[in-house]
This record gives sequence, C-alpha cells and structure tokens, in this order.
Amino acid sequence: MKHPLKAAVMAGVAVSALILSTAAGPAAPLKEVVVADPDAPVKYEGTVSVLTKFGLEQLSPFFEELAKKYEELHPGVTVELDQESDDSVKGKTKTLVASNSLPDIYFTWTGNWGHNFVRGNRAVDLTKVIGPGTEWGETFAPAAVKSFIYNDKYFGIPLYLDAKFMGYNKAMFEKAGIDKPETFDELIAACDALKETGVTPISLGNKEAWPVVHYVGQLLAYNVPQETLEKDFDPEQAEYSHPGYVKALKEFKQIEEHCTDGASMNGTSYASALQAFSNAQSAMYYQEILEFDQSATTDTPLKVEDFGFFQLPAPADAEGDPKAIEGAPEGYMINARSSNIPLAIDFMKFVTSPENAKTLSAPPYGQPTSVKGVVNEEVSSPTVVEGMQDIAEASYLMPWLDTANTPHVAAAWLTSLQALAGDTMTPEEVVDKVREAAKAEARR
Repeated sequence: MKHPLKAAVMAGVAVSALILSTAAGPAAPLKEVVVADPDAPVKYEGTVSVLTKFGLEQLSPFFEELAKKYEELHPGVTVELDQESDDSVKGKTKTLVASNSLPDIYFTWTGNWGHNFVRGNRAVDLTKVIGPGTEWGETFAPAAVKSFIYNDKYFGIPLYLDAKFMGYNKAMFEKAGIDKPETFDELIAACDALKETGVTPISLGNKEAWPVVHYVGQLLAYNVPQETLEKDFDPEQAEYSHPGYVKALKEFKQIEEHCTDGASMNGTSYASALQAFSNAQSAMYYQEILEFDQSATTDTPLKVEDFGFFQLPAPADAEGDPKAIEGAPEGYMINARSSNIPLAIDFMKFVTSPENAKTLSAPPYGQPTSVKGVVNEEVSSPTVVEGMQDIAEASYLMPWLDTANTPHVAAAWLTSLQALAGDTMTPEEVVDKVREAAKAEARR
C-alpha cells in the first residue's frame, strides 16, 4: 500500500472481521458454547464446507487432493473448498462473519483473532476430542494445541507451526566477503557490504502492511521483557511505557535505511519481495518457515544449495529475550452452527493424519506439521528441519502483533508502522498512537 489511507482500509477489513464476530445479525451467535461430543456417530453424508488459507497456486493442491481422497473414501460426502490467500482470507472472513455464514471448518490464527470467534460462540469447544488425554490430541505437539486454549478450553486444530527467519543467498554473501551475521550490528554491516556489490540487501514489500509488523514484532521481543509485552497486549493493563518500544522501532529504521529500498516498500507486495529473493535479485528476505521450500527450488535462480537462513539477530544491549522467535501455529476451528459437527471433526482428523501430515511437510508444500514425529530428514527439506529445531529451542514464541492484539490496537500497529516505513511518523509517534488505541479500547 503506497498511501496511508489504503493501509487504513486494509486494517479496517481485519478489524471489521473481528468486531463483527460478536455482532448480532440475521442468525446471531449462539448464547451457549457448543461442546463436541467424542462419542457422537459420524454420518458420512451431505456436505462439509472448508475455508482454507491455501489459495496460492503452490499450496492449493494440498486441500484439493485431500478433498478428492476423502470423497473417494466416503462417496456420500461432498467437500466444498473456499481457498483464500494470506491476505484475502481476512476479507472473506469479514464477509462470512457479517452474514453469519461461516463454513463448517474455517482457518484461524491464534491470539486475539481466534479469541473473537470464541467470544462470539462461533467455535466448537473441542476439549473432549483434542484436549489432554485424548487420542487425537496426543498426536500433536503440546505447545501447538495449547496455543488455541481460550477460557481454559481447547477450540482449535493446529495444522502447522510457523516462525520468521531471515533467508539469505549464500553465493551473494560469499561474493561480498561476509559471513552470516550473529548480531544486529553485524547485520547492518552486512547490508552495507552487499550494497557495494550492487545488489539489494533485503527485499521488503509492505504493501499489505503486515510485513513490517513482523520485523517489529521480533525486535520488540528482543527489546521489551515478555511480561511487559503480554501485559500491554491487554488494553486494560497496557501502558506502552517501556523504552524498548521506541528502541525497536529505531532499529527497524536502521534496517530500512541500510538494507532495503526505503519508503518505496509500501508500494511493493510481499509476494514481489519474495519473488525478488527467489530470482536472486536480493540477498535476503525475512520469511516464514512456510516459505522456505518456495524460495529455492530446482526451477528458481536461487539454487537450493545456496539458500540459508538465520534468526534476525538481537541487539547486544537488548532488555528482552534474545532467544525468542516470532511465530505461532496456525490452524482451524469448527463452526458452532455446523449442522454436522462430527463430520467436520472427522474430516480434520483425516487432514491431520500422519500420512497427510507428511505430505504437508514435504516439498513442494514445506508446511511443517503440528503432528508429532513427522518433520524429519526423510520427509522435509534440511532447512525446514533445521528451522523446526530452532523453533523447538526458542525460549518464547512471540505472537504476531496483528493477531495478538485487540482489533483496534492491531489496526493502530498496522497503519502506524506503514507510516513509519513511509517516513511520515516517528518511532515516538507510533508508540503514542498505539498507546492511544489501547486506552480507547479499554474505554469501550
């Protein structure tokens, strides 16, 4: 998004989608929580509808193939897929929530995003089928399932684990005579050295507003203690007074100045930035582990053997947690208004079976499953396996700022950080804006 107004519109889409999850409508949310019955018989007939976040060309075949296989196993069932991208799923969710027509199964992030569905009684309580001591629940990494706990109940089905890392082109680093940076200062120095070779150090597209949010989220985890961060996620307690907030934003501006194309990033999409890295037009790209296998393939200018990654380096004087990694599992919820909840649950058990979890985790998808014991050298690419090990060793998973915060605070982060990237707001002004949004949220 080149203009702040457009950023506000995009942020408004996400906010509206979440606010509407608790609004009344022609078929208002249920007054009581619907609890899944583990003993309910599955009727293999009718339709099961699914809203996925696998709309990209590289990912869409996964659910398409699963739908075909499930229909072959159960001829009386039709699987209807609505496949959206990382960005379009927010707008589609808004539309479906506004009309109270969510499908039987729908994609969700963790944090406040998922909590809104729970608050609106739009999600089935899955504790008895996926909680502790259940056969299905025991197949998942405990931390992944626990990420969907709300009000001490389990509401989500984790599909894969995700986190952010800096992908880099080993050949470009070698040409510039630099090593993988271990500190923040070394990263800035590496960018300066790469510029001297005539390449863009980091391709960064912020048209959608959230890519810069991801940079800042990781830097905040380094500069602000976890306890303070989590307190500030709650508008009732938020102060945003720790100096680490402004420090993190100033560090992002250093990255912008030394490593990127500057304010023009607001007119470039994240997909274009990833493509530039994959085409060997930039030396680095800050990416999700889900994108590792898309960045370097046998058909891309960036060769598989030249792809490497590292965690965004922490500043030497950070007051937060230098071993934290920004990331979270992503998954699905079951619509409390579904006419066939047992069938919806059965389909998701099929999706998360060990066989299908292996397919999800292997190239070309490379989405590291939340199912235990699947991601290994025999199934996944070496970089995905290594990245998953780093996630396992992280002391804290810093949630995405735009899903951890309440809707209006998330919108303040999105629009203000895009303005920061565009040189129309200062770090101090960004923090003030977010603080004001939290205070306003607390008064609602």
